[in-house]
Amino acid sequence: MHLIVGLDTGKTSAFVCLNLDGHMVQAGHKTFAGVEWLIDAIGRTGVPSIIACDKEPNEVARKVCAAFNAKLFYPQKMISIEEKRNLAKPHGIKNQHERDAYSAAIKAYNAHANKLNQAEHVARAMNANDIDAIKAKIIEKYSMDEALSNKAANRR
Repeated sequence: MHLIVGLDTGKTSAFVCLNLDGHMVQAGHKTFAGVEWLIDAIGRTGVPSIIACDKEPNEVARKVCAAFNAKLFYPQKMISIEEKRNLAKPHGIKNQHERDAYSAAIKAYNAHANKLNQAEHVARAMNANDIDAIKAKIIEKYSMDEALSNKAANRR
């Protein structure tokens, strides 16, 4: 499964994994967690296409991103605490670190949602087999034609 992963790193690290439809599939947090814990916990859920942070990414976030060869995302302007609460509340996220990670992930999803929805629509119309993989290729900036063909798979 391809993922959009939100990270909040610091003394307590947290991650939230969204599928490419924007639905949360996994979340976790741990105090004094290292890069290895994050990579392992995320890797058990799927393959990140995007690693998202709620602010300028630090070294830990960059290392996690590099480990998965994922695209790095962070918003141009800071997300307010009130907006983070509003984004996380409907999903029952109470832990502040997971809330920050979820906010980053959903912002990344929203930034790509139009292209992902378009890719799914076209892929379904063409009876494509692995829509998830096609969407992941769109995130990697492949054209729709490349994502639907084997060209993208051959270039990896």
